[in-house]
Amino acid sequence: MDISVVVPLFNEAESLPELAAWIERVMNEHNFSYEVLMIDDGSTDDSWQVIKELSEKDPCIKGVQFRRNYGKSPALHTGFERVKGDVVITMDADLQDSPDEIPELYRMITEEKYDLVSGWKQKRYDPLSKTIPTKLFNATARKVSGIKNLHDFNCGLKAYRRDVVKHIEVYGDMHRYIPYLAKNAGFDKIGEKVVKHQARKYGKSKFGLDRFVNGYLDLMTLWFQSKFGVKPMHFFGLLGSLMFIIGLISVIVVGAVKLYNMHAHNIYNHLVTDSPYFYLALTCMILGTQLFLTGFLGELIVRNSQGRNHYEIEEEIK
Repeated sequence: MDISVVVPLFNEAESLPELAAWIERVMNEHNFSYEVLMIDDGSTDDSWQVIKELSEKDPCIKGVQFRRNYGKSPALHTGFERVKGDVVITMDADLQDSPDEIPELYRMITEEKYDLVSGWKQKRYDPLSKTIPTKLFNATARKVSGIKNLHDFNCGLKAYRRDVVKHIEVYGDMHRYIPYLAKNAGFDKIGEKVVKHQARKYGKSKFGLDRFVNGYLDLMTLWFQSKFGVKPMHFFGLLGSLMFIIGLISVIVVGAVKLYNMHAHNIYNHLVTDSPYFYLALTCMILGTQLFLTGFLGELIVRNSQGRNHYEIEEEIK
């Protein structure tokens, strides 16, 4: 099979028939063998009923329905588990991503041998309240990830070699950083293509400004995991050891000052515990020990979380 199209969606019943027809037209024009996986992320409208009707008319359309709303990352992860195409395309269901971009994305993967190609919506139909934070967010993501050639990490329109989506784990809200996840998994030939951004035709955006705050937190989490995810002792152990050593040296200095005052100045009535530096040193030693133990425990439990990507599915169309 040439292409698998993964479409995560939430309350997009109005746009689905038009999107399905658009994808079908593009695929037939270029003689692609394909499948479309529509992942209904717990929609409360008629999205799942529309998907079932579309599937009855077109066997290329398949669907998965979550029992409740989990988020875009779980929807993508579930789709990635099921894809069969040599090239995997992801796109949003709101018609802001154009299926007309699919043939060129497919060519870049198959002929130019990219592992991943990310869309760049250079001209956007979004308010300034969204575009300005997006630019700042992408600049930070480029700096932290080291992927200098991407301008739009969060663009929903992307193309992948199938091996890429089978070797990355998308969970939480990590869909924003799939290129970074791919890079960390060893797929570092990452390209970009300018794509057309369509104005939203139906419904309203499902994302608020809180996603920018959460996005930065997720970026820091991903950076930490990429650096210390399989070796937490390198971070916590080092930091704990430094704090313990600083505390120990401070205690020695406080004790030495006490002994010096006793022998040089015959001052015996001042206790070591009278000095605030003693308590600061003791605190450093305690915190250092705790951080060291945190790193040790992290080594024991790292990446052993069971069920992190288990989602309750109500119904599936195969």
